Amino acid sequence: MRGQKAAGFLTQHGYQLPSAPNQAVKQPDGSLVARLSASEYLLLGSLADAGQRISQHETQWPSHQSGVYCLPRQDTHAWLALSGPHISAVMAKLCGVDMRPNVFAPGQVAQTAVARANAIVINAGACFYLLVDTALACYFWSVMLDAMQEFDGQPLSVTALQHALES
Repeated sequence: MRGQKAAGFLTQHGYQLPSAPNQAVKQPDGSLVARLSASEYLLLGSLADAGQRISQHETQWPSHQSGVYCLPRQDTHAWLALSGPHISAVMAKLCGVDMRPNVFAPGQVAQTAVARANAIVINAGACFYLLVDTALACYFWSVMLDAMQEFDGQPLSVTALQHALES
């Protein structure tokens, strides 16, 4: 969602917003709102409800309201999650941004290059969320698998990821 009135619109619909760009706030339902600029917000659905809350709100939002522009990204961005004790080390192999826990704290957002591709990286606490162009999804998947090999990393299903994040 983007526009001069986006913050007010999202607040009116019950979302808690980050106070500054490149920050994210986890919502009570497990969804996440990331602030990408002064007037642009990225909403990521909760794994617990498969994004239903945001999907429902999206269908109710006006297609164009003065100062508020909905920018659905489900067709443009692939969403990957990286979890486990070595996520900072894996990211160090792929990205020039220091993502060690004492530098890249939960709630921080980096809009940067990862494996030579533009990406949004969000420290969601128990994992990093990575968003990349869908055209690069297969490339990015293979790069992530390769980077994880050194640490005996393995891909997880969404259900397995939910269990890993809950424990």
